Amino acid sequence: MTRASFLLGYRTMLIEFDCSVQLSNVVKQAATSCEEFNDEFDPQIRTADPRFGDFQANGVLPFAKKAGLNPRELSEKLLKSIPLSDYWNTSLAGPGFINFKLSEKYFFEWAKKFSDKQSIRSAIKEKKSKKVVFDFSSPNTAKQMHVGHIRSTIIGESLSRLFDFFGHQVIRDNHLGDWGTQFGILLLSIKKLGVSLEDLGADPIAKLEELYRQGNQLVKDNESNLDEARTELVKLQNGDSENLTLWEKIKEISMDSFLKIYDLLDVKFDFSLGESFYRDKVDEIYAKLLSFKICKEDDGALVVFHPEHKRFAKQPFIIRKSDGASNYATTDLATVQYRFEKWNAEEIIYVTDGRQRDHFDQLFLTVKKWYSAEDISPPKLFHVWFGTILGDDNKAIKTRDGQPIKLIDLLKEAIERAKLLIVEKNPSLDCSEVEKRAKIIGLGAVKYADLSQDRTLDYVFSWDKMLAMQGNTAPYLQYAVARINSIFRKAQSQPEDSFNIFQTSLSESERNLFRKLIFFPVVLKQTVKELKPHFLCTYLYELSTDFSSFYNQNKVMVENEKIRSNRLLLCSQTILFLKTGMAILGIETLQEM
Repeated sequence: MTRASFLLGYRTMLIEFDCSVQLSNVVKQAATSCEEFNDEFDPQIRTADPRFGDFQANGVLPFAKKAGLNPRELSEKLLKSIPLSDYWNTSLAGPGFINFKLSEKYFFEWAKKFSDKQSIRSAIKEKKSKKVVFDFSSPNTAKQMHVGHIRSTIIGESLSRLFDFFGHQVIRDNHLGDWGTQFGILLLSIKKLGVSLEDLGADPIAKLEELYRQGNQLVKDNESNLDEARTELVKLQNGDSENLTLWEKIKEISMDSFLKIYDLLDVKFDFSLGESFYRDKVDEIYAKLLSFKICKEDDGALVVFHPEHKRFAKQPFIIRKSDGASNYATTDLATVQYRFEKWNAEEIIYVTDGRQRDHFDQLFLTVKKWYSAEDISPPKLFHVWFGTILGDDNKAIKTRDGQPIKLIDLLKEAIERAKLLIVEKNPSLDCSEVEKRAKIIGLGAVKYADLSQDRTLDYVFSWDKMLAMQGNTAPYLQYAVARINSIFRKAQSQPEDSFNIFQTSLSESERNLFRKLIFFPVVLKQTVKELKPHFLCTYLYELSTDFSSFYNQNKVMVENEKIRSNRLLLCSQTILFLKTGMAILGIETLQEM
């Protein structure tokens, strides 16, 4: 491309949703006219310190260092090759950072182009979509979901929504713990105590949990009961009709209790294929790994060692226990095969707590060797792990008597606490409206309190903090949305209505808000890359605070049509990005708070 044609194309270029991509292309193109650069040059566009600009190209420094050139001189030469534009101003800082400060014209044209959800989705959609399986939540049947399940469930759901937003084909699979030794004990308890599963009272899942505790006590009290429990398990595994019927009923009761929680959290799964689904597929796994000499017998068990790994050289990955029973490792291997062969999964993302890191590291290494032996490219496997929710004592959160907090109880308490705050603020509000708002605010607060933390860290659970109207909380974001809705009610229009856009000079707070809006696609891509929802949460909080600053310093409903229209545009785009981001996180918003 000649310099003349580059300049012509530069002036007529289409504005992209992600400005950093656009600027990267500009810098790359400019580098083609400098003989020092080659195809290895990466402009490394980053958000800049607002004192110097909006974006910054940092790539000259590492490139110059590698080439043995002076970075400042090379940056100066590159800067001269970047043509002048009415979209941004350029400047040089430090040892070779090229800064771009966006113009008001760019802000207004960008806002006009990306003014609704459809235009955003079209712009952010990946050119080549992937089929991605998300494995999350995964409670054990016959037990109530406890507070420990909240992180996997809402992190998994938010990432699933994010990948869907980018246009990927997402499959949500709830890999239930519905098979194993615990069912022998439970079946023993049901039969010994003469309990009918058709008459477990108002809270059948709690009754099943109590029956399991009683079964454990029976086994502890009498060794012969342990033998009976093992017999009941073997009968179940061999297809005994009575035990299978009881097991199916246990699973049905469990799923009913899980669905009540998933409905509250607005979480939906495409499949709930538990460990039991793979029980007839494990023999094939043993045979394949033995034939490829990936596993070997060790004291009667089948194990995989990874001699190239510092820890796993001596830490076995047990895929069949010494008594011949399968385990998590076995069913997880069978699950990878099933998802790859039946669903054509290109990526599988597991969302579990950090204590399972060793298990998944060993699983991924084993899959890699297995598929390599078959000369097949396996799906990409990722472990999205998270820390623990702590109480005030900085220990894993529990009830006062030391038991895990039931998840349904925590969610109901969130709603009740939100209800008290709503009634205190609006005592005359209709009861149905109180219930509606309490559910949205309470559940949103619980979700956001978790998602706003770096998932790899533990965090302290605090009702007062998560329900606060100030600070980085869901109610603060929901209030920002409600406040913008009130502006449009006053304007007698809707945020999605089109407005005339007039290029005018911007106040500092208006420019700051525009600048924050421009960063939205950058943050979405960072969240996908890192698989960490807290990046999106931080952005939404900062967007809300920048809007608050803008709103406090600039009256929207002014007589000047140009200024009023542009400020309504800023309000419209802010509420669009807030609602879009919060929907990805699974958090609802309100017209009024």
